[in-house]
Amino acid sequence: MLHSSFISKSNGTKFPSFASANATLSSFRASSHFQMGLKWSRIALSSSSGQRLSSKARSRVKHRTANVYGRQARERVLEEEAPEMAEATPSFKIFPGQAFPLGASEVDNGINFAIFSQHATAVTLCLSLPQRGELDMLAGGMIEFSLDPNLNKTGDIWHICIEDLPRSNVLYGYRIDGPKDSDKGHRFDSNNVLIDPYAKLVEGRRNFGDAKHKLSKFLGTYDFDSLPFDWGEDYKLPNIPERELVVYEMNVRAFTADESSCLDQDIRGTYAGLIEKIPHLLELGINAVELLPVFEFDEFEFQRRPNPRDHMINTWGYSTINFFAPMSRYGSGGGGAVSASREFKEMVKALHGAGIEVILDVVYNHTNEADDKHPYTTSFRGIDNKVYYMVDLNNKGQLLNFSGCGNTFNCNHPVVMELILDSLRHWVVEYHIDGFRFDLASVLCRGTDGSPLGAPPLIRAIAKDATLSRCKIIAEPWDCGGLYLVGSFPNWDRWAEWNGKYRDDLRRFIKGDPGMKGAFATRVSGSADLYRKNKRKPYHSVNFVIAHDGFTLRDLVSYNSKHNEANGEGGNDGSNDNFSWNCGFEGETDNVDIIALRFRQMKNFHLALMGVPMMLMGDEYGHTRYGNNNSYGHDTALNNFQWQQLNARKSDHFRFFSEVIHYRQKHRVFSHENFLDRSDVTWHEDNWDNPDSKFLAFTLHDKGGGEIYLAFNAHDFFVKVSIPPAPPKRRWFRVVDTNLASPDDFVGEGVPGIGSTYNVAPYSSILLEAK
Repeated sequence: MLHSSFISKSNGTKFPSFASANATLSSFRASSHFQMGLKWSRIALSSSSGQRLSSKARSRVKHRTANVYGRQARERVLEEEAPEMAEATPSFKIFPGQAFPLGASEVDNGINFAIFSQHATAVTLCLSLPQRGELDMLAGGMIEFSLDPNLNKTGDIWHICIEDLPRSNVLYGYRIDGPKDSDKGHRFDSNNVLIDPYAKLVEGRRNFGDAKHKLSKFLGTYDFDSLPFDWGEDYKLPNIPERELVVYEMNVRAFTADESSCLDQDIRGTYAGLIEKIPHLLELGINAVELLPVFEFDEFEFQRRPNPRDHMINTWGYSTINFFAPMSRYGSGGGGAVSASREFKEMVKALHGAGIEVILDVVYNHTNEADDKHPYTTSFRGIDNKVYYMVDLNNKGQLLNFSGCGNTFNCNHPVVMELILDSLRHWVVEYHIDGFRFDLASVLCRGTDGSPLGAPPLIRAIAKDATLSRCKIIAEPWDCGGLYLVGSFPNWDRWAEWNGKYRDDLRRFIKGDPGMKGAFATRVSGSADLYRKNKRKPYHSVNFVIAHDGFTLRDLVSYNSKHNEANGEGGNDGSNDNFSWNCGFEGETDNVDIIALRFRQMKNFHLALMGVPMMLMGDEYGHTRYGNNNSYGHDTALNNFQWQQLNARKSDHFRFFSEVIHYRQKHRVFSHENFLDRSDVTWHEDNWDNPDSKFLAFTLHDKGGGEIYLAFNAHDFFVKVSIPPAPPKRRWFRVVDTNLASPDDFVGEGVPGIGSTYNVAPYSSILLEAK
């Protein structure tokens, strides 16, 4: 990953107090416009036995007895008579509440709220009760409930239960105060209304990229009104074996946001839009989608203050606000958090119905709250910075930054670890997610002081967790602090890895770098040098040439250097180590020979994806970002899938990509359960030590009798190769020659007549099948 109470006008308004408590609960807060920031006006209430109210209000206190969690407790309700010309607001019964579960939960006596903060000295629950049906959440003020640490705190968990609250359509957050000592890692500021880390849904602006509500606030919400989601009587999980996965990395919004998707405007760029395009995924042949982050994030985070990136919109989503809530603006029609949650489930159900698994790209290494220079406090920082983030207590409590995004989540702190586990379990149980790819997962291998751990508790807990036992778990095994763990990621024989060495070695060999033949052979045969340890398998290597970071496949063969000027950072962002080759000209060209070479190279890369392959959305038609290798902030055609280009290349480039994927799935020889031995592969090579040799040929043996011959020529000249004899009673058929034009570049049934030799063209590859 790269980058980054209205003034109360109520008659007979009732304010509650805690059972058996002296404290009365405080004030209304209101906003002139919720989306543009909460501006408050107070009506103060005293907590002394002789109540003092504002001069324009009178109060009286009633005592009642209520049954709270099986015991008798006195309840004291303060009723305020406010000025004239007022509308009635609701009264609530307040109980001490319970410490678990964290977040908002429905209990017998009402809605329970519980939040962890070890170092807080004061916690205030803030509720907003907008009028139902007002989608902008502009109406209604905020009511505050100050929690008494003697009644509403168990250990480090603050809690309160409120009766008679609506079971949905309530916004809530917390104001939290604590030590004002930044040198010790604290960042408390009670002026901020903070999102509950355990909020299952988050409300903010309703429509993606709505500039009118650029500065909108985000608050938690809940829904106990809706019926359980109907997954259907015939519904079942795909449960695809890991070794059979073909992964398609994609962005939910970018997949259908473009007008060329021909979808109704209300569903472009949404979960519902993805559902409409499932036929494309099936035609392509993939069986797992890996979704770029779908946890709630703020797409306008770059525009909060003047800066070189303030023209951009975060479209990749690597800037998490909350780890439980689906991105609400990926829901269609501006329906809000509850609707988006239901639509997300509809998407998962539809993908599963098509036999496609859903893997989420999850970002637990950092959050959206940035650094100390330009903090964006929305949740964790204001709740308990010293717990949730790694801080350097030897350097004035500064935030440690192993993520490259200003902060580092303190993943192996016991409380933070449990938060992450609870989040993962929630996505599996509530949304039926099949697996997770962990962004910058090496951060999850660091202790609370940032030092690497040999046996990280969180990594072990994820591997051993019963709820997650059916899930694919994939690490991006590096971070921005230099902890590179490809092949050595702590794994407990469960964790798979993005194989960054596969990416680099294939790029270098196919573009013709000298001395890469041995490394290329090692990668396409399963990377045993990295993964043949303990009980790990070849499928623990997720093999890729292209991912969202870096060049697209077309740009990999069209640019020698990155071209990130549009990002506003002077070209300083994005990787410089791309191992790319422009095939003779930088960027777009009309030269037919260069264009042909580029498409040939793209086919070579695609054919070389063995084992568990992953490809990037758009590479199936040759999407270009015009050399931008870090396009995270462009909500434009630079990232958006171009359906008209797909249609234009359906019969040639797309056809080749799709046919190769389907062919691989029909031939198990490409996805071995175990690492290859001499009976599985024959290398037709006696020139391993010559760095100038850029040709490799080998035969994969299927113990059922099938044989597949492959040859890759990275020279700039023809290589006449001797073809080994076919097995008895069989002969060779040519299935692939990337040098040939479509449809001859891939012939599924094979072309007979292959002799004892074959001329392999420059920068091309062939596949023969013995039949």
